[in-house]
Amino acid sequence: MLCGLAVVWGAFLLGGVSSRVVTVSPGPLIRVEGQPVSIRCDVSEYGGPREQDFEWMMSREAGGQRMKIISTFDAGYSHPSLSKRVASGDISVQRLRDNEVELKVAEATAQDAGFYWCQTPSTDSVISGNYEAQVQLTVIPNSLQVAPQAPPPVVPEGSDLTLTCSVTRELVHPTYLSVTWSLKRGATSEEVLTFGPQGDVTVGPKFARRYADGSIRLVPGRNGVFDLVIYRVTSSDEGVYECNGTEWTHERGGRWVRIVQSTKEMGTVSVTPTGRSLSVKASSSSSSSSALLVAPGNTLTLLCSVAADNLPVLALEVTWLADGRDIITMERSGVVAPNASWSGGPGGRGQASLERTGAGEYRLGVRGVAGEDGGAYACRVRAFIEKGGRSAGGGGRWHMAAEKTSSPVTVKVAQIQPNFTLTLEPITTPQATAEPTELACHVTNITRLPPGGHLGVSWGYSPLPAAGTGDDRHTSHTVASLDGRGNLLAGAEYADRLGSGVLSLTRVPPDTFKLRFLHTQEVDMGRYVCVVSAWTPSSGGDLVKTTELQSPPQTVQWQVKRPSLNVLATPLRDTPVGGATFEMSCSVDTENLEEAGYSVLVQSQDGVEGSVRTIMTLSPDGVLQPGGATDPSRRDNLVLTKSGPAEFRFRLGGVQLGDRGFYWCDITAWTRPTGGHTWTRAAGAESNKLRLHFQENGPAFSIAIQSDTSSVYPHETAKMECSLSASGSPPKTDSRSGFITFTRSRGFC
Repeated sequence: MLCGLAVVWGAFLLGGVSSRVVTVSPGPLIRVEGQPVSIRCDVSEYGGPREQDFEWMMSREAGGQRMKIISTFDAGYSHPSLSKRVASGDISVQRLRDNEVELKVAEATAQDAGFYWCQTPSTDSVISGNYEAQVQLTVIPNSLQVAPQAPPPVVPEGSDLTLTCSVTRELVHPTYLSVTWSLKRGATSEEVLTFGPQGDVTVGPKFARRYADGSIRLVPGRNGVFDLVIYRVTSSDEGVYECNGTEWTHERGGRWVRIVQSTKEMGTVSVTPTGRSLSVKASSSSSSSSALLVAPGNTLTLLCSVAADNLPVLALEVTWLADGRDIITMERSGVVAPNASWSGGPGGRGQASLERTGAGEYRLGVRGVAGEDGGAYACRVRAFIEKGGRSAGGGGRWHMAAEKTSSPVTVKVAQIQPNFTLTLEPITTPQATAEPTELACHVTNITRLPPGGHLGVSWGYSPLPAAGTGDDRHTSHTVASLDGRGNLLAGAEYADRLGSGVLSLTRVPPDTFKLRFLHTQEVDMGRYVCVVSAWTPSSGGDLVKTTELQSPPQTVQWQVKRPSLNVLATPLRDTPVGGATFEMSCSVDTENLEEAGYSVLVQSQDGVEGSVRTIMTLSPDGVLQPGGATDPSRRDNLVLTKSGPAEFRFRLGGVQLGDRGFYWCDITAWTRPTGGHTWTRAAGAESNKLRLHFQENGPAFSIAIQSDTSSVYPHETAKMECSLSASGSPPKTDSRSGFITFTRSRGFC
């Protein structure tokens, strides 16, 4: 009975103890001679200390004698044949965790092939489980060969680049190969594409889109030869290309292990930009010079020649320009798009056409040229390279690689220009300001003016040089013009005068143009020229200006007499006492002034040194206003009128002591042109001063009473009025006061 209990207790103890488990890297392991080898070993489900010790042994045969390699706790553990390699570090053991280590061989040799055991000394209270694990290591010779072909050192932009690399090895064990192309620019290397080891393709992030749209392709060959083709290279593809070959082994558990690799530099590739080799030349099919003369109505033919190292891969957009303006364009798709506002449009231009006559050859034709077709013609070329794939709109993706414009070809259209003679003479010359001026421009000896042709005129003006300087560098401007179509256009500074009729342009048969100022101002003094132009019909039926001739200048000038005023103030009545009326007249005498308007300011001051006050004002338009010094309650006592063409009267009624002082008129003469609205100051003057002075002995009163009835009955109402009048005036209007008393006893108030 006791024995049975012991068995049961022993069984219970065995059931509660963990079983030690030692594992190593899954094998068999295939490694390459001369390459590093690492084998991991770990222990789990053990008892005792957390940190475990490990011992490594190997045998070259499956049943051969084991040879001690290295231990984590015994420095003298190694077999004598391996002790030097252990001491040099060629063989080492590295602890990864408390329960895991890694055996490392820096450079494997053929003698390292065999079976390896990892052992863990027991720290368990009860021995249970496994205390060692075994893995087989196979060491094969390094037969990996990477042999790239040197790429072309210079590649034109847009062309294709083929990178060929051969990766081989001797197949003695089941290993696998991969090949990688990379691009190195400076210190940065970027993976382009990797093929293998499972037959799959991996593309670098910067090249993924180009691979997806077919711009980068892998072409496997025979006997380990692989081609990487980069279509339509750009400047971003230049740099140092490298080829990497790697040999792999596929271990249990599905893990791929790189066992050896080799990288070889293929060579440096430089991409020549399209703009460096692109050339554009414009020329004439009939002349090799840079200038071409074409007769009106003929056809103008110009050639555009385009050359480039990579011309076959370029899509060209060709545009002809005249004086920098687009004429016609052939898009890269071949569609021709004329500029509607140029070809055959207003101005009588010819009809333009464009065609491709060969590789890089384009011909411009302009039929029925006219004078407006002359100018500097140039050919502009934009070169595009297809980047592959499809754009969002469904078309291909394009990159504009370069743009160049040819040197211009000067085209002159021969003209049979009309000829004539000009004579400019004054008809009416002003002798003073505001007098009329009339100039006549006679056109004579007119020849070669075709039927339907017309003459136009433009009148120009420039100021006289400053007195004493001789400097005549004044900017001239246009007074008004009449073009060949009969359109009358005024210069910016003369538009109002032309619209009001003060300024006029006329044509007198047969061919005389006149300019007339109704009232010439001082600002009109200067030099005048007439510019006559001949307008001839073009092939399109429109009028084109073909000839222009300017007359000698004609000076318009007179001796300026400055206007002046003399104003005389005269008293019209005496003002002996306060309450009387003060009245004066201001008459104006002028010199060198006609048809003027006047503004009047009636002013006063208490004394010679007193401040000046404005009593009333009258504008040249007849607007009357009280001055700021006028008491609003006395405005009815003030009168200012125009009593004659150059005479004004002022009246102040009910004068008071505060009105005493000096009075005078400040008069300004103003002028304005006929039909104008703006007054211009001509001259101004003040009159002599009149003194308002009187004696005041105080006011005198008179009283009167009046009743509406002479007799009343009891309870009836009687109305009586008592009137008070005074002569003279107190010093101030607010100083009057008094009282009235009615008494019944005597019937007087």
